[in-house]
Amino acid sequence: MHKDGPEYIELANFDESDPQPSSTKLPQWDFTDSQLQLVLLRLGVISDEIYGTTFPLANVHFSAESRYMIDRINELPVARAIEIVRDALADHKGDVNFLSEDYQLLERLVSQIPDNTDDLDTKHEIAEKYVDTFKNKTYLHIVDWPLQVRLEAALIHFHSPYPEIRAITEPFDDPSIPVETFRVYFIGLFWTFLGSLINSFFYHRMPGISLGTHTIQILLLPSGKLWEKLVPRKTIHFGGYAIDLNPGPWTFKEMMLSTIIYLCSASTPYLINNIFVMKLDRFYGLTWVTWTFQILFTLSTQLLGFSFAMIMKKVCVYPSKAIWPTILPTIALNKALMNQDENHAVHGWRISRYAFFMVVFGASFVYNWVPAYLFKALSLFNWPTWIAPNLIHLVNVAGSNVGLGLNPIPSFDWNVLGSNSMVVPFYTYANKYIGTFLGFIVILVVYYTNNNWTAYLPINSNRLYNNRAKLYDVHDILDDKKLFDNSKYQQVGPPYFTAANLVVYGAYFCLYPFAILYHSITEWQSMKASFGNVWTTITDAFLARPDASANHYGRYADDPHCKMMARYPDVPNWWFVAILVVSTVFAVSAVWFYPAETPVWGIFFTIAINFVFLIPLTSIASVTGFSFGLNVLVELIVGYAIPNSGVALITLKAYGYNIDSQASNYITDQKLAHYAKVPPRAIFKGQMMSTLLNIAVALSVANWQLANVPDICDPHQKDRLRCPGANTYFYLSIQYGEIGPAKVFGGLYPVLKWCFLLGAVLVAPCVWLKYRGPRRVFQYFQPTVIIGGFLDFAPYNLLYYTGGLYLLFIFMYAIKRNYLLWWEKYNYILTSALSAGVAFSALVIFFTVQYHPHPLLWWGNLVGEQGYEGGERPPIWRDIASAPDGYIGVREGHFP
Repeated sequence: MHKDGPEYIELANFDESDPQPSSTKLPQWDFTDSQLQLVLLRLGVISDEIYGTTFPLANVHFSAESRYMIDRINELPVARAIEIVRDALADHKGDVNFLSEDYQLLERLVSQIPDNTDDLDTKHEIAEKYVDTFKNKTYLHIVDWPLQVRLEAALIHFHSPYPEIRAITEPFDDPSIPVETFRVYFIGLFWTFLGSLINSFFYHRMPGISLGTHTIQILLLPSGKLWEKLVPRKTIHFGGYAIDLNPGPWTFKEMMLSTIIYLCSASTPYLINNIFVMKLDRFYGLTWVTWTFQILFTLSTQLLGFSFAMIMKKVCVYPSKAIWPTILPTIALNKALMNQDENHAVHGWRISRYAFFMVVFGASFVYNWVPAYLFKALSLFNWPTWIAPNLIHLVNVAGSNVGLGLNPIPSFDWNVLGSNSMVVPFYTYANKYIGTFLGFIVILVVYYTNNNWTAYLPINSNRLYNNRAKLYDVHDILDDKKLFDNSKYQQVGPPYFTAANLVVYGAYFCLYPFAILYHSITEWQSMKASFGNVWTTITDAFLARPDASANHYGRYADDPHCKMMARYPDVPNWWFVAILVVSTVFAVSAVWFYPAETPVWGIFFTIAINFVFLIPLTSIASVTGFSFGLNVLVELIVGYAIPNSGVALITLKAYGYNIDSQASNYITDQKLAHYAKVPPRAIFKGQMMSTLLNIAVALSVANWQLANVPDICDPHQKDRLRCPGANTYFYLSIQYGEIGPAKVFGGLYPVLKWCFLLGAVLVAPCVWLKYRGPRRVFQYFQPTVIIGGFLDFAPYNLLYYTGGLYLLFIFMYAIKRNYLLWWEKYNYILTSALSAGVAFSALVIFFTVQYHPHPLLWWGNLVGEQGYEGGERPPIWRDIASAPDGYIGVREGHFP
């Protein structure tokens, strides 16, 4: 560790009018002033506008991070630097998150290695046309080869090859900083309780409202500071344990651990959908779904994923390539709130990160009242339909509520534009939007060719309809014991998909084989290593090898962040194994002792299929930020294996989706801890306690809502508690559970089964394009993400993603490319502040003017709800009366 320690040292901006601080002395580095300027430029301490000007370096107050990195650069031999750069070129070839201009800089540095490395005084003045295409990136010019090869190597070897990671992490760690304190658990669990309460209550709202992580981070800071000031500094001895009530100043690591404790419960458990669909009378109305069953069911689904996180650390936590782009704003906000900020000017901006956050947060809080309450038409800005709200074709194409959402000016509401629009890499979002737009075109074609009778139904709905174009009522095909009755089914007939639902499920069936095959081919070495790491972890856990913990980082032991984390004891594998055993017993008990119509083998089947898909799913998400679940695949397989049982289908669907989903959530929390240097065992304990508390709160809220909220899950529920997730859950349990995929594919939609083959066939041309297409374009080609874009419909539409594309181009491409220092300092703070302002504002609006309605009935709040968009008439093109014999689909007497 650097001799000055990791404490924060203020860094001032340069101002020629400032007097020279008499107490400031520069360390004795082997750099000239011009060389030190170049180093400071690359480290982001000074900007391009200052670089090359004459100013006294003594006016710069070096932060601990900059001192540490300059020391490493100063000590690094050129020969070793060359090795590091060459290794980086091999390791990051084809890495879409490694800046292309930085990669080409490394290539040029290697190409200019002198024949005699002892003679390193030669300077290479070059002005390639390539370099000139990047604004404010002077460091791309090679003006001092020996220095720059050491500089780039040091950034990679002692910090991170990715600017987004360097922007939020430190290259050193101080293990003596308090982290796992009593107040962390108290404060973290207190906000977990409140957050779970609010998030669970609004889980069924469309669009949803949640007390997001960024909002909680704002509340954690004053909570920690108040504890620091008000609680007496004393130690309590309890049962052999010493509890330090107040260890002093609230630290960054305490802030991070309490954030992760909340983050583990930020999402309402997925199987709350199961509870609603099972218990609510408008769905199955089952009376045997007791509290005991709910507890067994919820604990098992949530904790099975936790046990899977054990085997994925070497795949998605330790590797530097697994950057998990969606979690970076969380650390950036913590850094800003704790005022760990080098407040130097970048491109004329002098405001600190904390001050910038507070300004944007305040503006977002105030502004959100406009689209959320005062002028609601600005939220889902369906202005094209205002022209003719009763023109079905216009509404189908441009409608926000019931249409496909083609709209170049889609929204003025951050809650619609989405916080991820300034988080995920631009190439990921662009690929996904291409897929979404292609999905829009395919849905139009399916609908307007009346493919599979879709023209008689709404174009974009996640609901199922009967052959009279009415919502399908599952009770019409169930007997008194809520079991499938074939005689009733033969009278009612099968349910039918809308055009959007048909395309979405075709895309799902295409995606599964494609994702596995494509990534196995294009990333074979990485996948092979991942499976090897998983096998090693499993054998270490179950065979209890004595040396299993000696070097648990394996091939990543030289990674700088892994080196720092190696100081802390890792979580013993048997902890995870114990959770696996207990949660499996709970799962078996839930289906054995209750009439869930689910065989025990189904539990082990879902565990196995999640294990197979775990590596590709989490690997894709860790690099691109794009993820998808196994829910549809499990629906299909279970529907064939256990026909005519919607309850069995949704039971195993919960396990099939939630195991990998929860594993991914826990892994991202571990990656957060990895970046912030929070001990692994502290994370494990915090995750466990947070998960258990979240389960208790979510189940309590769900049962209260079922008993007390009128018309919940109705399409026109007054508080927008319309349950988009539960409705999708229910109607698909009919289609694939009660009716069964054999009938769906055999008699209704035989084309869907060919989508599996289409996914496999598409692999070959996509691999060819990836490797043979123009590199400048196809290095960012992500066909898995493109196919994933087809999933963005029913009930959502193109409108929800168009605005995000604009924002992403500006912030994650143009600004990141040309104003990197500004981007590193402010981008993640901006998205955090906007999201936090909306969340706080939405909660205040709901409890002040919406819970006890105070509607503003004026044009701006009514214009977006006219005609078809407002539900005044069914959004259907062809009248059912025009159908042969007055109904659609398979002829009566020939139902599959």
